[in-house]
Amino acid sequence: MRKLLVGLASAVLVASASFASAAESKPTIVLVHGAFADGSSWNGVIGRLEKDGYSVVAVANPLRSVKSDADYVRRIVTGLKTDVVLVGHSYGGSVISEAADQTPNVRSLVYVAAFAPDVGESAGGLSGKFPGSTLGPTLAPPVELPGGGKDLYIQQDKFHDQFAADVSKTDAKLMAAAQRPVTEAALTEVATAAAWKKIPSWSVYGDADKNIPPQALAWMAERAHSKDTVVVKGASHVVMLSHPDTVAKVIEEAAATSR
Repeated sequence: MRKLLVGLASAVLVASASFASAAESKPTIVLVHGAFADGSSWNGVIGRLEKDGYSVVAVANPLRSVKSDADYVRRIVTGLKTDVVLVGHSYGGSVISEAADQTPNVRSLVYVAAFAPDVGESAGGLSGKFPGSTLGPTLAPPVELPGGGKDLYIQQDKFHDQFAADVSKTDAKLMAAAQRPVTEAALTEVATAAAWKKIPSWSVYGDADKNIPPQALAWMAERAHSKDTVVVKGASHVVMLSHPDTVAKVIEEAAATSR
C-alpha cells in the first residue's frame, strides 16, 4: 500500500510539473485598446484566453500620442519576463506597431480592426485612404486642452450605429457614456516604426466596420503579409466584443505559432 501511495504521489507531482511547465511556456497576451474605448472592451476575449491557460494584461492605453502611448506599452511589455503576443484594436494598432519595435520579447502581433501604419503614415491618413469611414460627422465638438490640442469623443446618440452596431443598444449606451477620448494629434501623428515588417502578424476585422474602411483593413493586412486574416461577416468596429471567440482564436493561433 505504501508503495502504491508513493507511486501515486510521484505521478501527481510529475503531472503538476508538466502542467506548470506548459503554462510557463505560453506567452503573455498584452491587449491594447483603441480610441473611444477602454480595457473592458477585451473582457470577453480575456475570459476565453484565461480559460485556455494564458496570462493576460489589458493595458490602459493613455490615448495621448502614438509615441508616448507606445513608450508606455513598451515599458509594460519589457517588464514581463515572458514572450509576449501584442494585440491592438483600432488606434491601438498604431501603438503596438511602434511599441514592438526594438522590443525583443514580442514574438507576434495581432491587429483587431486596427491600423498597421508604415513609417510616415498616420491613423487618420490610412482611414481616408479608401472610402467607407463615417466617423467624422459623428464626432462631438472637440474638448480644448490646456496648452493646445483637442480631445475627441463620439456623440453618444450616434455611438451605437457608428462604433458598435452589432452589440446590444444597452451595452452600446454604456460604452458611449464611458468612452475615453483620443487626442486629435494622436490620430494625425505619423509612425516612426513599423514592427510588422520584422515581427509576424495576424489580422481580424469585420466587414461592416464604419470607423476604418474594410478595404483599408484588408490592404494593411496584405501589406503586412498577415499569417492569417479573418474577416467576420457583419461585424462592426468592435469585433472583439461581438465575436470574442473568433478574436481569441486568432490570438491563440498567433501565440501557438510564436513559440
